[in-house]
Amino acid sequence: FLPTRPGPPLAVAKQRTKYTMKTVLATRAVEIPEGVEVEVGSRVIKVKGPLGELKREFKHISMDIRITGGDVVEKGDPEKTYVKVDLWFANRKQLACVRTICSHIQNMFVGVTQSFRYKMRFVYSHFPINVTLSGQNVEIRNFLGEKRVRKVALMPGVKYERSADTKDEIVLTGIDIANVSLTAAKIQQATNVRHKDLRKFLDGIYVSEKGAIPVE
Repeated sequence: FLPTRPGPPLAVAKQRTKYTMKTVLATRAVEIPEGVEVEVGSRVIKVKGPLGELKREFKHISMDIRITGGDVVEKGDPEKTYVKVDLWFANRKQLACVRTICSHIQNMFVGVTQSFRYKMRFVYSHFPINVTLSGQNVEIRNFLGEKRVRKVALMPGVKYERSADTKDEIVLTGIDIANVSLTAAKIQQATNVRHKDLRKFLDGIYVSEKGAIPVE
């Protein structure tokens, strides 16, 4: 007879030796550009710049957000200020939030200094798409020859323009990248082709160019 294995069963032993590795401290910093004022309190960030003011809450993530000098930041300039994000004892999924938060803060800085612009082009093979602005609603007519008028509400702070030098193009601008991109997504989704072969019916309004407006 083989000797029995001493101790608890193998399944119980595996459960006891299951560990989750955590990082003691994960930190990143975002440089505050000139001419931008930042207020941080209770994971609520307010950014004020030449083009406007933005506010965003990050209360759903347990991390430290504060304004520090460059002497505290690794490879930082002592003459500049930074928004520093610290996350203690985080697992792998929580570590991904650090860079995400810094990206949101960086987009806020770009928005109040340059603003964002999304260009959208009309694509049609036979029936010309007619797009107009009525109040705060973008109205889309004659899509695939339909009589129904599609209406898309502009998000707060988003401006609508009809391109003067390019045919069948509209331009959406604003300082909040979330509102500008969401408005563009709603316009594109309003012209989704249904119950037809999408390889053949390519009609719609699509984003052709996006990004921050360059500083002149």
